Amino acid sequence: MIVAEIDFQSLKTTGIKVNYLYVCERKLWLFDRGIQMESKSDKVLMGKLLGESSYPREDKKEVLIDNLINIDIVGDDEIREVKYSNRMHHADRIQLLYYLYYLKQLGIEKRGVINYPKMRKREEIMLSPETQREVETALIRVQEILSMDKPPQLLRKPYCTKCAYYEFCWG
Repeated sequence: MIVAEIDFQSLKTTGIKVNYLYVCERKLWLFDRGIQMESKSDKVLMGKLLGESSYPREDKKEVLIDNLINIDIVGDDEIREVKYSNRMHHADRIQLLYYLYYLKQLGIEKRGVINYPKMRKREEIMLSPETQREVETALIRVQEILSMDKPPQLLRKPYCTKCAYYEFCWG
């Protein structure tokens, strides 16, 4: 899909919404409507605790920009996201790419790193013209989903049973 010049200001959103686009479009729509089940999820709590306890020597943790994107760690040359596991790697990747894209719109260029401390893995992520188009396509799709009158249809995925929204969708 070729994306023409986009109006970034009208497409700006939170990082979690970009992440949810790749996890589950229905979850994205429900989350946007204030149906937020994560507070009841043990997995979300474990991820939050891991992020808070990992990398204690880092100075700039949990940096909120424009009340939209919340970057786990900001360094001189890189930004980092700390994730519990790489099971949702594609969603983690697009979220970090979105942060890099967002910063680029502000005139800040950095590289990205996804840290999986439990697995002792890290992955470098770079914003390229190709990944920039991927982010723009994702932003357009997020807006399409959020403008729907009804949530997207149920679509069973392998990880549904572990999702905080499982009972809401399938119960």
